[in-house]
Amino acid sequence: MKVTIDGQSIEVEPGTTILQAARMIGGESVPPAMCYYSKLKGSGGKCRACLVEVAKGSEADPRPMPKLMASCVTGVMDGMEVNSIKSERVTEARKSVTEFLLINHPLDCPVCDQAGECDLQNLSFKHGKSQTRFIEEKRTFEPEDIGPNIQLHMNRCILCYRCVMVADQLTDNRVHGVMDRGDHSNISTCLSKAIDNEFSGNMIDVCPVGALTDKTFRFKQRVWFNKPYNAHRNCTKCCGKTTVWMFGNEIQRVTGRKDEFHEVEEFICNECRFDHKDPTHWTIEGPRKFEKDSVINQNNYTQKLDTVVIETETGILKGREQDRKKISMPSVPLKREEKEIFNEGNV
Repeated sequence: MKVTIDGQSIEVEPGTTILQAARMIGGESVPPAMCYYSKLKGSGGKCRACLVEVAKGSEADPRPMPKLMASCVTGVMDGMEVNSIKSERVTEARKSVTEFLLINHPLDCPVCDQAGECDLQNLSFKHGKSQTRFIEEKRTFEPEDIGPNIQLHMNRCILCYRCVMVADQLTDNRVHGVMDRGDHSNISTCLSKAIDNEFSGNMIDVCPVGALTDKTFRFKQRVWFNKPYNAHRNCTKCCGKTTVWMFGNEIQRVTGRKDEFHEVEEFICNECRFDHKDPTHWTIEGPRKFEKDSVINQNNYTQKLDTVVIETETGILKGREQDRKKISMPSVPLKREEKEIFNEGNV
């Protein structure tokens, strides 16, 4: 099946979604995704951040779809043509979705551990507005400990359901979920029961915002001060392949390895994540390339750096030639006529 996204065509297998096809193409045409997670069954279709415009339905039915479609749950058809970043309708829709997601979200990026690797931060940087039209009172919740190593900040939650799906699909006896309805909906545990299953720490990795944070790493360090290394250990519970974030010779935190779309490649157990912070416990494979553009990877070793060119005086002192002569150092020695003219300032 052939699908064209922003003028770029690709052949895909039947059953592929528009978002998956866009990720195969790569680049700016890839829609943002706040709720979709390729490793979790049933994810997607909740945040509407990945809306795209289907300009041509298929070869059999070339009529455009009248409404914008969620690319993460819309399958491609042979001959389909999709507009993503090139569509003004899509751009305006993503701005509206971003504004909606930020309605109750607090402006606490300076104190949030997710800052620098937050999907909502990246989305708001690209599609956010500098002013807000929301004059009502934001909903607030008290921080809640939902396990010995996880803290829930419901104020930051965007109800993407990723953590609930992780608990459903990776663990036994899920004890947390979405409580209440409508604008009162919130993530919480049943009767304040602690989450203590062996794979619960993966909820931290899949959370696109700072709603679920690692208590062992909380307020320790900014992520861009840490250096990520691929590491592994022999583990009987999981694959043992992780990313260790080091500051000097100290391991600040351990996370699952993530791909370029900020999705975990393989889920890891709590023992690897929380209990092994000694570098001698790990076999360090080497520095890890950052999974996506963010404040963390500015000017890092994975980027090609342009050669530094030192501008000449002519390039620095813009303006008329006579103005540059006035403020430049005079040649030594000056001729008598040149010195008189220079002193008079009539150069």
